[in-house]
Amino acid sequence: MDAKLYSPDGASKGVTALPDELFAQPVHEHLLWLSVKRHLGNQRQGTAKVKGRGEVSGGGRKPWRQKGTGRARAGSNTSPLWPGGGRAFGPEPRDYRTELPKKQRRAALAAALSQKASEQAVSVLESLTLEAPQTRQMAAVLKALGLYEKRTLLVLGEADGNIVKSCRNLRNLRTTLAHQINAYELLDCEQVLLTAGGLARVKEVFIK
Repeated sequence: MDAKLYSPDGASKGVTALPDELFAQPVHEHLLWLSVKRHLGNQRQGTAKVKGRGEVSGGGRKPWRQKGTGRARAGSNTSPLWPGGGRAFGPEPRDYRTELPKKQRRAALAAALSQKASEQAVSVLESLTLEAPQTRQMAAVLKALGLYEKRTLLVLGEADGNIVKSCRNLRNLRTTLAHQINAYELLDCEQVLLTAGGLARVKEVFIK
């Protein structure tokens, strides 16, 4: 599997080979679904909490006697039926995290990369350096590559503050580090743009 290779000014530099171990694998839709479900579930805080009838202030004595008042029977003013009472069956703090075996995570990542490669949606950038944070320069690079109007995922080999700051104000551009790439981000974009360093880092981390 090959991908088009570009220079930062948008000039075509031919093609570069993509490793078959990651970019030419079967696409398992159910495995992708499991990976996306795990990713989204792990983002949830699970900290929603309300007070039950045993936690609200009040209670203690019976509001009025059981019989003879003409009112409904009541045993406590903390009942969920009363204003200011506790809530019945309300949310409690919980952990939404799910686990996925390492081999399945790797297979899902390879499936997502292979799907993008089969759609000709993977490009490699020969180099990318910015002397200072400048959104205009990053936008010019994307326009030269024809990616400015497309949801693009930029994969970097290592953290670069100038590049990250130049990208964060561009509506259709997201950045990630090569060792942190995941199936959800790949499926959520239209184009994948890897720097040469990012491609090398992906090979180093995910090909065993």
